[in-house]
Amino acid sequence: MNGQDDNADHRRGDQAFRDADGRGSWTEMTYGGALSFARRRYSRDLDGVDIVISGIPYDNAVTYRSGCRLGPRAIRAGSVQLAELKHFPFGFDPFETLSTIDYGDCFIDPHHPTGVFDSIESHAAGILESGALLLSLGGDHSVAYPLLKAHAAKYGPLALVQFDAHCDTWPDDGTRFDHGTMFARAAAEGLIDVGKSTQVGLRTYNDSDHGFEILTSPWVHRNGIDAAMEIVRTRAGGAPVYLSFDIDGLDPAFAPGTGTPVAGGLASWQGLEFIRGLEPLNLIGMDLVEVAPAYDHAEITAIAAASMAFDWCAVIAKKRGAVPRPVGRV
Repeated sequence: MNGQDDNADHRRGDQAFRDADGRGSWTEMTYGGALSFARRRYSRDLDGVDIVISGIPYDNAVTYRSGCRLGPRAIRAGSVQLAELKHFPFGFDPFETLSTIDYGDCFIDPHHPTGVFDSIESHAAGILESGALLLSLGGDHSVAYPLLKAHAAKYGPLALVQFDAHCDTWPDDGTRFDHGTMFARAAAEGLIDVGKSTQVGLRTYNDSDHGFEILTSPWVHRNGIDAAMEIVRTRAGGAPVYLSFDIDGLDPAFAPGTGTPVAGGLASWQGLEFIRGLEPLNLIGMDLVEVAPAYDHAEITAIAAASMAFDWCAVIAKKRGAVPRPVGRV
């Protein structure tokens, strides 16, 4: 249970449909009820909203196994237990501080593929115009390109913090719909400031670093997540920081449900510590991509993905005044 008054019948069950203001958490059956991310209210009313969560169900740009178009649905299902208790380790409910809604999914017409990126960019721009932060659930990693375009239009050149097994900066002719080239294009177009950007967890080869600081997975294993975070924070400075979190940055032992798994990655605990370590930075947006539930086992990938996204919300809540109340040594 989540500490709500069990006698308050009007705050029990199906919060996704019945909630009026998007704040707090209701008593829900973890195994039943209307699904949304962490039981947030489904709404397209952006008035007074702090964080918008929205799915981008697109995977036509994959280069190996398809199926991450079903990622947003799986991540929502993987988030049910996160809405049950106060956040660990902070000891607060982030949604008491942040008005947060599930906006549903960006509508994409896969039969007109040349319009897909425009649809995603327009979708994101409309949300950002309200002043809310956007947390996007992919979908393949190509969706980060139109999301970066929308965010850069609002904030200027971004410090990209990329958690990934792959560099995603392979050669691009400026026209490809490809989940492995979009950051080279974003850098070439000035959407991201590579001098302030860091790639974490990489374990595939590219002939050029394109100006990014690259902290490979073996380097993080040897030197630790704290050392990695110090480099990320110093490099980003006060720039607006966009986090692009590819679930294949985690080792397949912790995230088998993805299209391009690579052995030797980071553990789920390292991913969570990584996100919590971003707290001092000027966080302006996040995407969580490449969850392909057909290859998952016992929802471990979906649960890991939901936990990463939920932690980002908790970090934003702390930055906006939520007071941690940890129990035990954390």
